[in-house]
Amino acid sequence: MEDIDKVVAQWGEQKPHLDTVPMAIFGRIMRLQKHIEAEVAACHKHYGLTMGEFDVLATLRRAGEPFNLTPSALLSSMMLTSGAMTNRLDKLESKGFIERVHSTEDRRSVSVGLTEKGFATIDDAIEAHVRVQHKLVQQLSDTEKPELNQLLKTWLAAFEGGQ
Repeated sequence: MEDIDKVVAQWGEQKPHLDTVPMAIFGRIMRLQKHIEAEVAACHKHYGLTMGEFDVLATLRRAGEPFNLTPSALLSSMMLTSGAMTNRLDKLESKGFIERVHSTEDRRSVSVGLTEKGFATIDDAIEAHVRVQHKLVQQLSDTEKPELNQLLKTWLAAFEGGQ
């Protein structure tokens, strides 16, 4: 018997009136998250990136040409504090993955862009990242993957609004 099933069975004996299905769901989600995070972090580490740094580079890359955004545009897409974003940008700049570019019209205006090294790194890293994601869901059938995705989308919309 799986650990989560044991916990649920024990609560079933001690408190038979409790509906422990949500407990089992949350237990499995939390355990899955640990496995997922470990695999994805290992992938990013191979490229010298933390998960947060990967997110910044990926956001810049998927923005398209010229692969730069203002720090406020990055902030709004990543739900970070400005201090945390500045820290990430400083680390990425010191590693040579990004550069800060001052506007020629307004020296106070800055954008963040991928360097050649940053572009090459995120292009390779995103390919590996998606391979890891596929590996992580390989146990699910081609029917189960979209079904699970839709269930999670519906559930998440209850917290974040919209669909």
